[in-house]
Amino acid sequence: MSSEAAGAAPRGHRKLTDPKAMRAVAHPTRLALLEALNRREPLTATEAAEMVGESPTNCAFHLRTLAKYGFVEEAGGGTGRSRPWRRAHIGFTIDDVTPEGAIAAAALSAMVWDSWLDRIRKIGAMRHAFPEHWTKITNAAETVFYLTPEEAESLKEELTALTFRYRERLDCPSLRPEGAVAMELIQFTFPADALSAQED
Repeated sequence: MSSEAAGAAPRGHRKLTDPKAMRAVAHPTRLALLEALNRREPLTATEAAEMVGESPTNCAFHLRTLAKYGFVEEAGGGTGRSRPWRRAHIGFTIDDVTPEGAIAAAALSAMVWDSWLDRIRKIGAMRHAFPEHWTKITNAAETVFYLTPEEAESLKEELTALTFRYRERLDCPSLRPEGAVAMELIQFTFPADALSAQED
């Protein structure tokens, strides 16, 4: 049962502050399950297993663990491996990290970034074989700006607002127009001098 069908409020992003929850989600299979649910939900453990390349038993275990820490929830109906799951939130950010949580936050960030970079490398290697209409909408670009910290924060907010135009379509499939495909935007913004400072 979708949030739309249940008449529930749209799901937002979760601000992740609990080190235990960070450690729980910092697992390749669990991150893959959240990504699978981003693409299609609800999913049973058996359906998820086909998407992430794991066994249904393994997926059922990891889905229960994600549920324990508030990342997924039961969608209603079914039992055991036939139980459907949905995301509790449409994403998460690591926020207000305490000194005690810094290690867990760093480990989770490294795993998420590695997952993103791995996908970028795979897309780069196979892009030449894409159909023409996919090639046109697959791109990479580098841009350097000279900004104050305040301007950089403003740019981040503007880019977020731009992508949020389509946020409701993620949570509500009925809002997706015919022909819509899942698009992924991976954005890295950082002070370029940080690299040279590290080398020094």
